[in-house]
Amino acid sequence: MFRSFEHTAYRLETRDQYKSANESEALRQFVAGERVNMTWFENWLTMIRQATAAGKRFARVRVVTVPLTDYSRFGLFCSGYTNDAGEDIRYLDRAQARNLPDYDYWLFDSRLLVRMHFADDETFLGGEVIEDPAAVVQHNYWRDAARHHAQRREDFAAQ
Repeated sequence: MFRSFEHTAYRLETRDQYKSANESEALRQFVAGERVNMTWFENWLTMIRQATAAGKRFARVRVVTVPLTDYSRFGLFCSGYTNDAGEDIRYLDRAQARNLPDYDYWLFDSRLLVRMHFADDETFLGGEVIEDPAAVVQHNYWRDAARHHAQRREDFAAQ
């Protein structure tokens, strides 16, 4: 779906922690205050650069608990790279997200909805494609509301 969407790919992130083997060493380095090796992230950044060069748009809103967890601080660090690659990542304090869902989803071209599922240990289990038009419209509304209230990454990071 990341390579086949035509115009927009949007994600709402609602978790304070995600567990991914790809990023575990970089997260450890970040928390330890070491130089972070970002080679694990290069495929994602390349995909974003190619998509945005073709006129496509990647955007996301991260709902975060303040003060930030170590993982959310790491995500803020990584979002500097993804924003530079062309993705528009914004941040929303969880206290302002009461009317948003408490789960993650991707919305492709405002018409294809993928709800993400996670295990209790924060491991990604997979995505559920939802085709119900009313659900898609509702998630478009939540996207717009989240983006309206969220802060640009640079403004959030400056706080």
